[in-house]
Order: sequence, then C-alpha cells, then structure tokens
Amino acid sequence: MKRYLILLWLAWFVLIYGFQWVATTRTELQRPDRSVFWSAGETTFASNSDKIYLNEPFMNRQVAWDSEYYLGIAVGGYDDPEAGRVQNPATGQMVIKNYSFFPFYPYIMRALVLPLNLFGLSPIGTATLAGLIVTLLGTLAGMFALWDLTLHLFDEETAQRAIFYMLIFPSAFFFAQIYTEGLFVGLAFSSLALTKRKQWALASLLGMLAALTRAHGAALCLPLIFAWIMNINWKSKISTQVNWEWLLQGLFALLPFAAYFIWRISPLGEGWAELQSFYFGRGLMSIQSSVASWYNAFAYARATGQEALIYFSIEVLTTITALLGSIWLIRRDPIVSLFSLAVVLLSIFSGSAQSMARYMLIAPAMFIMLGHLGKNKVFDKAWTLASILLMGMSVLLFSFDLWVG
Repeated sequence: MKRYLILLWLAWFVLIYGFQWVATTRTELQRPDRSVFWSAGETTFASNSDKIYLNEPFMNRQVAWDSEYYLGIAVGGYDDPEAGRVQNPATGQMVIKNYSFFPFYPYIMRALVLPLNLFGLSPIGTATLAGLIVTLLGTLAGMFALWDLTLHLFDEETAQRAIFYMLIFPSAFFFAQIYTEGLFVGLAFSSLALTKRKQWALASLLGMLAALTRAHGAALCLPLIFAWIMNINWKSKISTQVNWEWLLQGLFALLPFAAYFIWRISPLGEGWAELQSFYFGRGLMSIQSSVASWYNAFAYARATGQEALIYFSIEVLTTITALLGSIWLIRRDPIVSLFSLAVVLLSIFSGSAQSMARYMLIAPAMFIMLGHLGKNKVFDKAWTLASILLMGMSVLLFSFDLWVG
C-alpha cells in the first residue's frame, strides 16, 4: 500500500503541474476578477508588477497571493524591506505584512534552501523549490495519516477513496502550491493518527509544530485532552489509574496550545494579531463580525452577479460538507471529529467570509465521510466528476493570479 500511495501522490502533483502549464499556455482569462468586493483592484495585469516574490519565472504558476509572504520570510525574514506595509489606523504606524503568517513553514523552507543552492537558481527560485518540496512531502505524510485514520474505522477500499477524494477536492490543488496546507495536513493528520495509537509524545510534538504552522494547530490540544481523559478506566478505582505517566500525558496534551500561546505573546505573534484585527478583519470566534461578513458577502454577490455567486456558493457548500462530516463522525471517532469540528467553527467565526474552501481542506472528517459515501457507485462517479471539474476551474484561476481563496 505504501507503493500505491506514493505512486498516486507522484502522479497527482505531476498532473496538476502539467495542467497548470498547459492551461495557462493555451488560454487567457478576462480581468479583473470580481468574485469578492476587493478583488477587482488586485487582479489587473499590473497588480503584481511591483511584487518581486510573485514575478520569479521559476515555477511561477505555483505562486500567488499569500505565497508572496512565505517566500519573503524564507528569503528576507519577517522584516524584509521588500515586504509590503500597511498602516494601522488606530496607531498610525506602518506594519510589515509578513507578520501575518506563521513561522514554521517559511523557516523550514529557509533551512532547505541551503542544500538546494547547488542547483544555481536565484534566491527566490530556490526558496520556491524548497517550499514546493516541503508542501508536497507534507501532503504525502497527510495521505498516509488519513489512510491510517480511515482504515481504523472502515475497510481498505474506503480508505483509498478517502485519500483520492482528498486529492481531487475542489481546493486540493493548494496541497501542491506555495501554501501551508500541505505541511499542515502532514503534521495535523499525523498527530491525530498517533494520538489514536497512543503515541502521546510524538503526537503532541507534531501538534506543537502544526500550531506554529497555522492557528488551527492549537485545536489539536482538544483531541489530545480527550484521549488523555479517556485513558482512565472509569469503571475501576481512579486512584489506581492516575499515575505519573498519565499526568505526563496530560502535560503533553497541552503542548499544541502552549506552543501557540508562547508564539502569540512574542513580537511575531503580536504583529500577527495586529494585522489579523485591522487588516484582515479576523479574530478568535468573532461571531458578530462573522455574521456581518457573511451577510455582506451575499449582499455583494446578489448585487454583482454570477461571478461572485459562484465563488460564495463553493465556499458555503464546502463548509457545509466539512461540518456534516465532523458531526457524522462524532460517535464513530470523537478524536478526529473534535479536531475537524474545531477547524470548521474557528473558520466560520473567524470574522471573514472568505477562503473557506481552502480552510476546510484540513478537516479530515470530511474526507472520511466522503470516502464512506463513495461506497455508492453513482455517488462515487458523480462526486469524482464534479470535484475534478471544480478543481480544474479553481487551479486555472489560481495559475492566472485570480482569486480562489
């Protein structure tokens, strides 16, 4: 099975990269993109002319939007003079936009740059190659972990479908671009798989690294704490079950949140929170802002027309699918369900009604549910066709620097 997964992964990303080259060579798309209220001003032919990290020719089709900042941190650090700056209206101070992003992914890229310098690429080209290697290997690790999580519940055929559906999900191309999704699923899904295998220390360590990759990683403390509590045999005397090993497991369970908290109170974390608040309009469980954002999004979509309606329809459908998968899995696998549900709720109530199709990629319960539903042959073929067509559209838009989340 290892050979099957590796060959599937290899064929998948080669085909995606090949499609990106063929599609962008064969066609041109109309600009600007009006899928969201701000995208028209950011998707003209001149929008990226002054962004050096988005203009490197090497593997340029795999670089867009947030890729600029990951490359910027990897090449020039958080205080890179080439990074964009925005003014905080509350303080009047200029804040470097690199601070909007977590450190682990770009720092791994920076470390990998050293041996890759042998290829003689430019600094940005070398960082791009490093980033793609990291995200692809992370995706492969996520595939193995999802296989393990699904096989624990169902048969081998269902596990195969879950992985296949993960790779063809409408936004799954992000697993092969300069974005954190690939690395994150490798860390988070593996942490969940190790938690179920009761390998607490390694599960907690991977959870800690996931929390330094993106904010959702802190939620890995929930399944770890649940597993810690359930490690007690409540039918026997609790005093005989509570020992130093059990207490140590409880401390390990807190590592993902501890890593996030320590980073959050650091200068990097303070800069991140500042930008999330005034620039991106995001925050922790910002329910009122989220409701207003979703309302405004659909008001904009109704006023703008089909372009925005299609974008937000995909956002909603993927979110509903992930939510249903998380609820459906509660009784079957509360460990995976808890994390998946946390991903969905933290995303929905983050304060901004955008990027949901990408955020839902890190909720493993969704792929497990889809894999189970795929036992129905009609559903299997219909979902496969719909998902691949939507992913083809989305990766095409991304390759032309248009907005897909």
